[in-house]
Amino acid sequence: MRKTLPARYYLDHFHEFLRFFEGQNGALLDQASRGFIDSFMSLPEPQQCVVVRAASRKYAVINRHHFNYDEIVQPQEHIDVLIAQQWFLPLDAAPIWDVVSVLNKADIIELLGNYQDTRGLSGQNKAALSQLLEQRITRHGWPESFSGSHYLYCAFDQPLRFLLFLYFGNTKGRLNQFSMRDLGIMRTRTDSTASADVARFDNASEAAAAWHYAYHTDTLPYLSITELRELAEQEMPATESAVGQQLQDKYCLKLGQLLLTEFPQLALSVLAQGQGDQAKEKWLRELYKSGDKAQVKSALEEIIDNPGSDTLLTFAEDFYARKFHKKRTSALTDMLRNASRTLALDESQNQQVERGVIAWYKRKGITAWRTENRLWRVLFGLTFWDLLYSQEALVNEFDRRPQPLRHNDFYDQYHQQIDALLDALPTADSMLQHVTRQAASHFGKVNSLFMWSQSLLDTVRILLTQGDYAAVKHLLVMMCRDFKTLRDGFPDIMVLDDNLRFEEIKAPGDQLRRNQLITIQRLQQAGFDVTITQVEWYRDPMQPYAVVDIETTGGNAAYHRITEVGIAKVINGDVVDEWQSLINPQRRIPAAITRLTGISDEMVASAPVFAEVAEAIAQFTEDCVFVAHNVNFDYGFIKQEFARLDQHYRRPKLCTVRQMRKAWPGLPSYSLAALTSHFDIAMERHHRALSDAKAAASLLVLSQQGHD
Repeated sequence: MRKTLPARYYLDHFHEFLRFFEGQNGALLDQASRGFIDSFMSLPEPQQCVVVRAASRKYAVINRHHFNYDEIVQPQEHIDVLIAQQWFLPLDAAPIWDVVSVLNKADIIELLGNYQDTRGLSGQNKAALSQLLEQRITRHGWPESFSGSHYLYCAFDQPLRFLLFLYFGNTKGRLNQFSMRDLGIMRTRTDSTASADVARFDNASEAAAAWHYAYHTDTLPYLSITELRELAEQEMPATESAVGQQLQDKYCLKLGQLLLTEFPQLALSVLAQGQGDQAKEKWLRELYKSGDKAQVKSALEEIIDNPGSDTLLTFAEDFYARKFHKKRTSALTDMLRNASRTLALDESQNQQVERGVIAWYKRKGITAWRTENRLWRVLFGLTFWDLLYSQEALVNEFDRRPQPLRHNDFYDQYHQQIDALLDALPTADSMLQHVTRQAASHFGKVNSLFMWSQSLLDTVRILLTQGDYAAVKHLLVMMCRDFKTLRDGFPDIMVLDDNLRFEEIKAPGDQLRRNQLITIQRLQQAGFDVTITQVEWYRDPMQPYAVVDIETTGGNAAYHRITEVGIAKVINGDVVDEWQSLINPQRRIPAAITRLTGISDEMVASAPVFAEVAEAIAQFTEDCVFVAHNVNFDYGFIKQEFARLDQHYRRPKLCTVRQMRKAWPGLPSYSLAALTSHFDIAMERHHRALSDAKAAASLLVLSQQGHD
C-alpha cells in the first residue's frame, strides 16, 4: 500500500532540495540561480507553496486554475501577487517549445488551421509542427480564437532548471523524483555514502559551460534553420571537465547534423569542435564526402598515432584502410567472415538463438551459460565496489552511476588503489572470496551496473575457477582504464569444453556491431579464447519438441486456471516420452466446461495444484520447442501459472495450426478435430489433454514431412 503525502510535503522537500546548495554546490551558482533562491526564501509560506507546486509541474507553462491544494488558501490571490512580482509572466513570454510542450499534436495542428490549410500536417512530427507554429505566431501573433489568459509562464524556469541540472547531473531530473522516492516508486541509495557534500563540477564556469551545452542540446530540435545557424556562429564556452566535454561533444554532433543539408561548411566547423568519438567520426566521414581527403588522411593518422579511445582507434584504422589502402571490406565484415565456426541449428530456435546454441551444446554433453555483459559487469562492480561507491563517487542519493564511470576516468583517479587491490588478490580463489563477501555486504543496493539476484555469482564462479585468472585481471584493468568502451559488447555465451571460451552468436542476417568488435578484440588481447559462431538454420531431426495440450476453466489466462496438462515429447518424428496430470484449479469448473471436457470438480479434488507439478513440467520441457495447436493459448496459460509462482518460464514456440497451413494450404478448416479427421489421425478422446497433445504431435510430424 502506497504512502499518503502530507499537505506541506512539496514545500518541505523543496527546502531539502535547496539545502543541497548550502555546501560545495553553492559555489557553482550563477547570479540568476542565487537570486532565485534568495527571493524564494523571502516569500511568505503560501506563496512559496504556489511556486513549489508550479516548479513541480513537468512544463514551464502552467494553468493557473489548477492550483487547488490543501496547503494553499485562496491560491488565485497569491498567484496575482506573484504575477505582480513577475514570478509568473504572460504566455507570450514563454519560449515556443515550452508552450507546445503542454499541447498535443492535434492541438498544434488545430492552431495551425488558423493560419493555413492543415492537409498533410498529420504526417509530420511534433518538433516540425512546433517550428511551423512558432513561425506563424512570430509573424502573425496568436490566433484570436486562442484564449491563453489562464496560462502562465514560470519566469523562474531557467534558474530552476540550472539548479535541477546541478542536483541530478542531467536535464531530465525533476522535483517529482522526491515524491516518487517517498512513495516507494523509485529506489534511491540510502547508505551513508550518498549524503556526502560532493559537487559535480570544480567551479562555476565549468558548471555554466556544461549547462549551456546540455540545455541547448535539448532545444535544438525546436529551432528554425536560421536560429540553428545563429547558434553555430556563436563562440562555444570553453570546458575542461569530463562531463562538460561529453556534453559539448553531444551538442556539436547534434547541431552539426541539423546543419548539414543547408549549411554544410558551417556544419563541418561545428563537428570539428567536438572531441568525442561520434562527433569526430561524423566530421571525418562528412569531410571525406566534401572532397578534402588530404585533411582526412592526416587526421586519421594522428588518431592512429595518438588514439583518444579504443572505439575511435578502431574506426580510424578501419576507415584509413578502406579509403586510403583500397581495402574493400570493413574490420567488422572481416571478423564476421573469418568466424572460426559455423553451427547448423534447428530453425525452431530462430527467436532464441543463444538458448538454442546452449541447448545444442547440452545435448553434446558440453556446458554453456548465457553471459553477455552481465558476467563482466557483476565481476567489475563487486571487485571495485568500495571504490566505485565511495563518498566522493556519489553526489546524492539519486545517483546510480558513480562519477568516475560517468566521466570515464576511474583508473586515472584510483590507479594506486586499483593496482593495490588486484595485487592483494593474487589467486582466483582469493578473488572469488572477495566478490562473495562484497555481494553479501551490499546485496540489494541500488547501482547502475547490474540487477541483484540469487544466481548472481554462478557464472562468476565458473569464470574464476575454470578460466585463466591472469586474463581475468588483465581484462578488469582494461575496464578500469576505459569503462565507456568496455561496458558492453561482450560475447553472448561462455562455454566449458576442453577449456573455457567465449562465443558471440550470430544468426543469419545479424550484424557484428563495432562495440562487439572492440570488446572481442580486448578479450583476445587479455588472453581469452573468443570465437564468433555463425548459425545456419536447418531441420534437425534430433531437436526435441514438447507437444503440449491443456484443459482450463475458461479462456482468459489472467482469470482462469488449468485443469489438465498433457505433453508428448517428439524426437526424430517419434513420440519418445509422455507426461500428463489433472490439475486442481483451486476454483469451481463451469458446467459448460465439464460438458466439453468431461473434467469435473470431483475429478480434480484430489489432483495436485500447479505448484506441485511446476518443476516436473519445467524439467520435461527443458531444451524443447514448445508446440501446441494454437500455441499462444497453451503457452500463455503455462507461462501465467509459473508467473503466479514468481518463476520465469520461457521456451521457443511452434504452432501446429501455422505449420499445417504452410505445409497443407487450402484445407477447409485447420481446427484440431477437422485436421485429425481429414488425415485419419486416431484420437482417444477429444478435449482431453494427452489425447489432444498426441494428435497435435502427429500433425507436427505430418507438417514437417509435408514441408520437406
